[in-house]
Amino acid sequence: MKPHFIYTETFGCSANQNNTEIMKGILRQAGFDTVIKTDIADIIILNTCIVKGPTEKKIERRISDLLKLNKPVIVAGCMPEVRAEKLKKIKNIYLLGTHHYKDILNLIYDIVNKKYRAEKYLSYKDEIKLCMNKIRQNKIIGITQISEGCLGSCNYCITRLAKGKLFSYPMEKIIENIKKDIKEGCKEIWITSQDNAAYGTERGKYELTKLLKEILKIEGKFFVRIGMMNPNNVLPILDELIEIYKNEKIYKFLHIPLQSGSDNILEKMNRLYSVKDFFYIVNKFRKEIPEITIATDIILAYPGEGRKDFVKTLDVIKKIQPDVVNFSKYWAMKGTPAEKEKQIDVKIAIKRAKEFSKLYVEILQKKNKKWLGWEGKVLVDEFKNNNFIARNTSYKPIVLKTKRRDLLGKFINVKIVNTSVNYLVGEILDR
Repeated sequence: MKPHFIYTETFGCSANQNNTEIMKGILRQAGFDTVIKTDIADIIILNTCIVKGPTEKKIERRISDLLKLNKPVIVAGCMPEVRAEKLKKIKNIYLLGTHHYKDILNLIYDIVNKKYRAEKYLSYKDEIKLCMNKIRQNKIIGITQISEGCLGSCNYCITRLAKGKLFSYPMEKIIENIKKDIKEGCKEIWITSQDNAAYGTERGKYELTKLLKEILKIEGKFFVRIGMMNPNNVLPILDELIEIYKNEKIYKFLHIPLQSGSDNILEKMNRLYSVKDFFYIVNKFRKEIPEITIATDIILAYPGEGRKDFVKTLDVIKKIQPDVVNFSKYWAMKGTPAEKEKQIDVKIAIKRAKEFSKLYVEILQKKNKKWLGWEGKVLVDEFKNNNFIARNTSYKPIVLKTKRRDLLGKFINVKIVNTSVNYLVGEILDR
């Protein structure tokens, strides 16, 4: 077999999206072509995520379907790191761990020459995923990973087992990567990792604010979206971080996970902060930056969560009124400490999810209506479902009413003329 066409498919976070972009860049440079249909592909690459049980099940079904094509399937990402023994037994499956994305070319050559050994691509090593030629999913968005792994020990998390301990990338390489993205036309820079606020802490320093100051020195017209940060690592840099957020180049978007509104459950999860800490951070940000978008994460029906614990979570959400909530029912992940705990009845979990969803929708409807009539400058950063989507400085998604097809990457003025639960609707102003 002499492969030429490669099909890629990605599940999961922005870091995973970036890892696929890097692999595609390496393959393109080596003369391979990436294709959008599996039937013409010589090799299939599936970049996986297993942060939640339903995601893992979905990927397992996808692998089963792809194997029917009787082609080599490279399973990359988190799944090989924690499910290697199971995957090794399956014919036509080849594994590429989270620390070996840059070895994709060697893996393909080993498959062709029948020299593949799984252990070679599952070993741990510090891999700096920066300054590579990438094939971007969106030419306007440049994704920059600043670290790999984390220092947390959450009892429910399987990702930390896949990614390993925190390894913060060199600051100068991060800056070089962002400069490269901007030079190649990116107008929106995503800063991503398992916990951005932890950057540098394995070296004994909280270095995120120092890094952000260096990023803001880069010339050019662009916005920076700072990804998820855990509360316990935000607290030591809070005041300095808020001042940085006031810079016009930073999206007023704060992704800070709560997970539960009950300190009892946070302790069971082994989260390293309290509900009071979460309130303190959000309230201080809102006092200094009233227009900030607050995004958070919630796990419902975690082992040991009683009705009172759940009500506490509802109460926190009512008080905080977040703009974005990524919520899901707890799913026991094999290999995690929480898997051994007594699970909550699925009927109770479903009932709580419905109750939570109802509250969340009510909050979104109320909050989005406040944007009606707003006018201002936005960046058009996406074309999806035959619509352009723009973002204002608060990173609110705005679907544009227009027949134009030349807007991607442009800064334009809009007026919000309608709202829905999940987005705003904007009209382009002639100015």
